[in-house]
Amino acid sequence: MTPPPPHGLRVHGLRFAFGTLSVLPVKVSRWDREAARGGMLCAPLVGVALGCGAAVVALVLLFLGAGPLLAAVAGAAVPAVLTRGLHLDGLADTADGLGSGKPAEDALRIMKQSDIGPFGVITLVFVLLAQVAALARLYDDSWARGALATVVSAVAARLALTLAARTGVPAARPEGLGAAVAGVVPVRGAVAVALAVTGLAAAAGALLGTYDIARTALAVLAALAAAELLLRHCTRRFGGVTGDVFGGLAETAATTALVVLSLG
Repeated sequence: MTPPPPHGLRVHGLRFAFGTLSVLPVKVSRWDREAARGGMLCAPLVGVALGCGAAVVALVLLFLGAGPLLAAVAGAAVPAVLTRGLHLDGLADTADGLGSGKPAEDALRIMKQSDIGPFGVITLVFVLLAQVAALARLYDDSWARGALATVVSAVAARLALTLAARTGVPAARPEGLGAAVAGVVPVRGAVAVALAVTGLAAAAGALLGTYDIARTALAVLAALAAAELLLRHCTRRFGGVTGDVFGGLAETAATTALVVLSLG
């Protein structure tokens, strides 16, 4: 068996995860491959923190009589605020790069530009609409289902990043966040984290009923499958991953999880 990482390295991994994937005031003290590996393995924990924060705001609004729609808007908006829109920006840039139809080098240059093109705008609109619509359906059903979905989708989004950072997935550029985390996570480690998160999500679903065990686990697996399809397409299209691609994967996974949880 591989021995567990020393305590200091685990701390650096947590710092890396929260310092790069959220606006929480956590200082990244190490920016090397080992810290990046620990950080990407801890990425779902960032999802727990952001999802719980979003669920609390949504529930406060719901209990104050704001209604399920406004609670849903909060559930989608809080994670965006707590990441400075990092993943949404990455989604828009990835959509512009893919939609351009240009060779990899030109597409990567388009993605690096500060403005958002038509493909990015359209993608952002429909993704956010889907997230809000799914959450509104869930919060209208019950506050517990809405809160659970808010947390599960946030965790599934960051779990997709763990899997995307696995060994064998190359970086499209030699610099940037994508290059820093590409290929740092051993495949066995990524799979182990995915199984643990899926199991815990199913256990959380059990609190709402037997049917929710399968539905919650299916939501996580469907989120990972959708993110994997996008990852493979981007890898073929751009020659690897970038920070923008990671953002696109996170939003794709979150939206897929919410849609699955809203069904039935």
